[in-house]
Amino acid sequence: MSDETGAANGADADAVAAGTERRVRVVLVDDHRMFRTGVQAEIGRTDVTGVEVVGEAADVDQAVTVITATRPEVVLLDVHLPGGGGVEVLRRCASLMGASEDPVRFLALSVSDAAEDVIGVIRGGARGYVTKTITGTDLVDSIFRVQEGDAVFSPRLAGFVLDAFASTDAPPVDEDMDRLTQREREVLRLIARGYAYKEIAKQLYISVKTVESHVSAVLRKLQLSNRHELTRWATARRLV
Repeated sequence: MSDETGAANGADADAVAAGTERRVRVVLVDDHRMFRTGVQAEIGRTDVTGVEVVGEAADVDQAVTVITATRPEVVLLDVHLPGGGGVEVLRRCASLMGASEDPVRFLALSVSDAAEDVIGVIRGGARGYVTKTITGTDLVDSIFRVQEGDAVFSPRLAGFVLDAFASTDAPPVDEDMDRLTQREREVLRLIARGYAYKEIAKQLYISVKTVESHVSAVLRKLQLSNRHELTRWATARRLV
């Protein structure tokens, strides 16, 4: 078993021995359709049954709509999404759904293992964070553990979280910056340096449309009106 999930199979064995079958309803949020298809295929190939994908979404607006409509037990959430990223999904869902006896729990599933991405979604309310190198079997184990209220991380990612929340000499959190995803920060810095959208798209290997989406999300989150105000904001924080 991989380090991503620890010892989770014991619970599976207990469930089988007791003649019961665990079930969990899942929404899959990722902006790459082929990846969503691949995740479903991997889940279907595991020996553990009971995971039902009840919805999919490719951006923030779709995610919020699907999650609030289906109320799954677990959401597999990508960190970088058009429209504001995983943190924005967490914020909007918390605002719309509030507290519940049957909470929707979020498990980040991302290609990124950057500390700021991990810490950002955990601060936003996610119960765990695994990378896309995880196997199908371990992902299913992680889904069930999150459903049951556990926090699931690989050891390295768990270290980021412990350092961030346990350190007594950590620098003050910039709440405005904390709202931005890693990709949004990258776009912000390039915009502030005077790059055109096409240049940013080329440098970050994304489309111009995606750049536009990130810029719109940054302006909205920072409550700014245009790229000139954004440049002044970034310069004042020495981000340029």
